[in-house]
Amino acid sequence: MDKHVAMEHPLPHATAERRYALTLLALFWLCWLPLAIAPWYRQDWLLENALVFIGLPLVIAGWRRYRFSRGAITALFLFALLHIVGAHYTYAQVPYNDGFRALFGSGPNDWLGLHRNHFDRLVHMLFGLLFMPLLTELFAQKPGLNRRWQALFAVCVVLAISALYEILEWWAAVQFGGSLGQAYLGTQGDVWDAQKDMAMAGLGALLGAPWVMRRNLDTGQ
Repeated sequence: MDKHVAMEHPLPHATAERRYALTLLALFWLCWLPLAIAPWYRQDWLLENALVFIGLPLVIAGWRRYRFSRGAITALFLFALLHIVGAHYTYAQVPYNDGFRALFGSGPNDWLGLHRNHFDRLVHMLFGLLFMPLLTELFAQKPGLNRRWQALFAVCVVLAISALYEILEWWAAVQFGGSLGQAYLGTQGDVWDAQKDMAMAGLGALLGAPWVMRRNLDTGQ
């Protein structure tokens, strides 16, 4: 009887967490919709959004099972926003420098003397950083793993996913070829683009590792 009552009247904390997750999901689609209208390269947009259509149901299913924290799902939400911006413009053409110039008179490329569009590098680094909370929470639910092993395995998973993505990106570029393949690959003439992207993802994960280790320590995990 008590169990039945509890199912009919979920705990306030659980209700608040569910409401927060649904709010982020609604905000994501509110941002996705205008960016889906007239993207710079529709075919590339479709390829990039394969990650959304495949990854989002997996995240929702994972949240229902593991009940990731607000911090973890907020980090994923931020990464998803960056990805759909990259999909709208294509990663190699996101006009971040022009935006800074319009506001401040100069942009990051001007300040650092850069000539390449580095939005993709930034997103690869933030992929590593922003996925660390979710991955460490996932490993925290496995018995026998202390916070250091949780962080180490999370870094390894980030590197593995990054390498797999680069392989899939190469395969897709070969299959589609032409301007679509080049737009999706986004090397901008850099023959070491894949290796640098993987390195940036690893750097982001390493930057996130001390934070998630301390968080686990503070929560007693």
